[in-house]
Amino acid sequence: MKFPAQLHYTAEHLWVLQEPHGDWLAGITDYAQDLLGDIVFIDPPKLGAVLVNATPCGIVESVKTGSDLHAPMNGVVTEINEELLGAPEGINDKPYAAWIFKFKPTDANDTEHFLTAEAYQALIHTG
Repeated sequence: MKFPAQLHYTAEHLWVLQEPHGDWLAGITDYAQDLLGDIVFIDPPKLGAVLVNATPCGIVESVKTGSDLHAPMNGVVTEINEELLGAPEGINDKPYAAWIFKFKPTDANDTEHFLTAEAYQALIHTG
């Protein structure tokens, strides 16, 4: 299982990455996709939706179960990864390349709740 050091992680199993122009990418972690199994459907947050940190904003469904996507920060959704809507299994193939949505945070400095790769690994008890 991989945990790229350049990413930030949430306790709700999302990874986030700030892009140079200020928007952030969000997707589910390798650990989360492994737990879910074969992903068959994604219901991302709507374009322009207001995100409230740690509250449900979308759903990822697998052959086993459905799981809420929790907003990683307060902000507004600026883009949806349309390719994943037609091929959600891309998350299983490359979880850290398969971003689900982009967002512009209300406060880009509000990152103290994010976990490092090491802290995320400790959270899920893998090593």
